[in-house]
Amino acid sequence: MNAHQPVYLTAEGAEGLRRELDRLVNVRRPALAERLRRAIQQGDLSENADYQVAKEEQAFLESRIQQIEEMLRNAVMIQEDGPTDEVALGSRVTVVEEGAGESETFHIVGPAEANPASGKVSHESPLGRSLLGHRVGDTVAVEAPGGEIAFRITAIQ
Repeated sequence: MNAHQPVYLTAEGAEGLRRELDRLVNVRRPALAERLRRAIQQGDLSENADYQVAKEEQAFLESRIQQIEEMLRNAVMIQEDGPTDEVALGSRVTVVEEGAGESETFHIVGPAEANPASGKVSHESPLGRSLLGHRVGDTVAVEAPGGEIAFRITAIQ
């Protein structure tokens, strides 16, 4: 992650990162430090599997803490109460796949909180990029692994 690259987050996404950071710093880090202390007390660290595993977990934990801190430092909050005449970052967009009939709603978010399984798609994804700037009634084409898919926008919130 580039140190100066903006990280687009919704208020909900930023709060989730703050909660995760708090848990990592105030719960996981002290518990891991205690595990390391106990492993060190066992002696001979070169053959101490508990120590080696705890050190690997510590490296992962510290890396994640730094990553979250960096994301929060570079956070650009997505305004979710803006105009709804055009799809933008933060919009909730309801679309119907041409020929499918069933509608789906997607929340356009930054890559840091994208989770397609829960309907959150990155504005940098093929679907997100295709929807940005369009209006209700527009049909957009999305390049998918299985070929091009056309979606008609039915609502923007």
